[in-house]
Amino acid sequence: MGNRAVITTVGATDNTTGIYVHWNGGVNSIEAFCAYCDMKGFRSPDTDCYGWAYLATVIGNFFGDGLSVGVDRIKSLDTDNYDNGVYYLKGWKIVGRSEGYPQQLETDKSKLYEFLLEINSVQGKKIKVSKAEIKRYCKRNGIPVEEGK
Repeated sequence: MGNRAVITTVGATDNTTGIYVHWNGGVNSIEAFCAYCDMKGFRSPDTDCYGWAYLATVIGNFFGDGLSVGVDRIKSLDTDNYDNGVYYLKGWKIVGRSEGYPQQLETDKSKLYEFLLEINSVQGKKIKVSKAEIKRYCKRNGIPVEEGK
């Protein structure tokens, strides 16, 4: 058992690309992975295949084990995973969730800054950003930043 989820785009079909995460599939984690990609200015998955590559890289770097993230067509991913189901993205925002799973997409914004710092800490040096850049992104997007951290 994990905390599984699948991430795809709005309007996905069985042949649409998706990313499977075995751990950290809760809405707070998925939002943080997407926010990190947004902060970096990466193209989103609904734009082109580079968006999938960026998101998979950020998530894969976070886990570091090579086993906790997968990329495939939706029909081959565990969409009925009994944990978090499927999240639908538009740009880098979660805009929906699969039927049968909580439709509540509100996240705990108070933890997002800390999670962005954690995600950043395990990225390669060509992707990594400064703490100041994370703070600026958070302030621009209404994400609370705990002073002194």
